[in-house]
Amino acid sequence: MEGRAAAPGAGTVLNALANGSGSAFAIDARTTATVELDDSGTVTGTVTGAPDADTRLVERCVELVCERFGGDGTVPTGGHVRTESEVPMAAGLKSSSAAANASVLATLDALDRAPADALPADEPASPDAPPRGAACRLGVEAARDAGVTVTGAFDDASASMLGGVTVTDNTEDALLSRETLPASWRALVWTPGERALSADADVSRCERIAPVADLVRDLALDGDYARAMTINGFAFCAALGFQADPAVEALPDAAGASLSGTGPSFVAVGDETALGPVAERWSEREGTTRQLTLNTTGGTVVR
Repeated sequence: MEGRAAAPGAGTVLNALANGSGSAFAIDARTTATVELDDSGTVTGTVTGAPDADTRLVERCVELVCERFGGDGTVPTGGHVRTESEVPMAAGLKSSSAAANASVLATLDALDRAPADALPADEPASPDAPPRGAACRLGVEAARDAGVTVTGAFDDASASMLGGVTVTDNTEDALLSRETLPASWRALVWTPGERALSADADVSRCERIAPVADLVRDLALDGDYARAMTINGFAFCAALGFQADPAVEALPDAAGASLSGTGPSFVAVGDETALGPVAERWSEREGTTRQLTLNTTGGTVVR
């Protein structure tokens, strides 16, 4: 019983720490999970290239899927999940959501329960397969169980699982909207060497900027994602103690720019030619600058 799946990381439009509403967009940097199920009674996990990484999240994803979708009297009691990723951990690019979604889909694949819209076009789905939205919520539940998220991160998880850009109410795990950004847009990502765990963010300081977050949510629901993320970026830089210089350097060339998640990465969006000068400026900074396409397909089974 083996399955394999991948899910993309994402950039931030609205950080949900302030008012419980969030928005994120998928980027074409993926995490891939391979799951092998057995009757060992224990789920173990490894991260390629990071032998000391915390694997509680992906292990819990496998456990939850097996509990809910294991089948009639043949529920696997254990297994192993291995992830490999193009999304740097603890960088604000939704690596946890990508890993959770990939692990959930890979486990469903191993159980022959993968969602229809996560399968190759010529492959039939099981009538017992959950929709991708339900699969996404399993990953969010696992993240809460594992203690790797403050908000539940349904905004990040939904963008990663469904692709495109989503707006959510994380207090209810409710999807408020899902769209795609302009086809000509690309994402430019700058990631410094340091890392920042989202679970360590000062939530009380973030809650102080709730009125600004309310404005950002309204802009996002109106489809004005570029202005929304730019306002979010400056507000959360102040709340979380980051210098906003990378966002200033991105404007006015980029359509929008923001601190991504709780940092330390910054992300800018816009037409490829417009992002060229931003890439030059960000490349002078220590760290890594990458231009990525926007992902519209979300989490998929890998064959």
